[in-house]
Amino acid sequence: MTFPENGRSADEILSELDARSSQDVQWRDGKTAVYIFNAGEDISALKKQAYTAFIEENGLGPLAFPSLRQMEEDVIAMALDILHGGEGATGKMTSGGTDSITMAMKTARDYARAEKGVSGPLNIVLPYSAHLAFDKAAHLMDIEVRRIPVEEGAFTADVTAMADACDAHTIMVVGSAPNFPYGIIDPIEALSEMCEAKDLWLHVDACVGGFLAPFVRMNGAEIPPFDFEVPGVHSMSADLHKYGYCAKGASTVLFRSEALYQYMPFDFDNWSGTQMVTPTLAGTRPGGAISAAWAVMNHLGIAGYCEKQALVTKARAQIEAGLRQLGFEILGEPKLGLMAFHHPDFHAYALWGKMAEKGWFTSLTKDPPSLHLMLSPKHAEVANVYLADLEKSMTEITPDTEHVKARYS
Repeated sequence: MTFPENGRSADEILSELDARSSQDVQWRDGKTAVYIFNAGEDISALKKQAYTAFIEENGLGPLAFPSLRQMEEDVIAMALDILHGGEGATGKMTSGGTDSITMAMKTARDYARAEKGVSGPLNIVLPYSAHLAFDKAAHLMDIEVRRIPVEEGAFTADVTAMADACDAHTIMVVGSAPNFPYGIIDPIEALSEMCEAKDLWLHVDACVGGFLAPFVRMNGAEIPPFDFEVPGVHSMSADLHKYGYCAKGASTVLFRSEALYQYMPFDFDNWSGTQMVTPTLAGTRPGGAISAAWAVMNHLGIAGYCEKQALVTKARAQIEAGLRQLGFEILGEPKLGLMAFHHPDFHAYALWGKMAEKGWFTSLTKDPPSLHLMLSPKHAEVANVYLADLEKSMTEITPDTEHVKARYS
């Protein structure tokens, strides 16, 4: 496409946008279980209005836009309120989970250098199931990544093996709440005890569960301690645009204390311009992402989130029961909104293809090859449809038990 000589009308542009989106996944009907977190049309409408109300404002300039500064502080305070952030806990909004993880690693690195005198080649230790964003951040900062195999069958962090992998150059240990591939919460308390004994920084990646697990617990489920109530946790990442149902891109990176957080911002004045302090990797920060998060969190409140998250866990339990009836095996014991599963007689990727033909767009795991769902409140309405389509898909492919067993072994 070349740059047009003359502009086109707004109506023509909007019409073409509609036409182009027709080729995208039709997530509004509930057949998408990755990328989208569908909490309903009312929430979608609110965050659009709140976003556009501050679409021109820039979070880079808190003096110019004190409204955004206050809304961000409110969002962080609300996040810390449900994640047991004690007195002095703090944090910032970021553009997403990768941004939050990158900033947490940068903070831990600078803290290790300044407070502990760590030098030379640095490393982080994490379970094999931890998000790839840690590798991306490590690549940027030239930090070694030590991925440790998970506990067989449980798919959780192997604390003993992780402890053995730590040394004097380890700047961070990672646990997930939950991990993305399996939707399972790592043993954060055990990781905390290990990190406290070794004087190591423990980061909990709750990008998926930070705004889901607290409300699932409030609804009566047994969720193990995973946040700042665990004493060894130094920092957390928790995405607002996932189970917070806020507009993309919005996440939070949180710290137990101001003393830890002080190593995150970038403060620079050695140039011709004035001093600039940027708390995150980005300079410009979309005001709309901040205002939309503030609006959705205040609109739903504790009661609203409990109601939405009850629909998520209802959908997961319903699908899990149906899967077992069809002969599928669930990986581990998921308690939130993510799950991975496979069948001993049918290859997951073949089933995924058949489900895609029926309009379903979901994710996959490779170790072992499994189907993967990240459920939203909308899926409580279509759980039976998913199960019926999956059962039909099983009749449309040829079982290959021996091949499947070879792939899973």
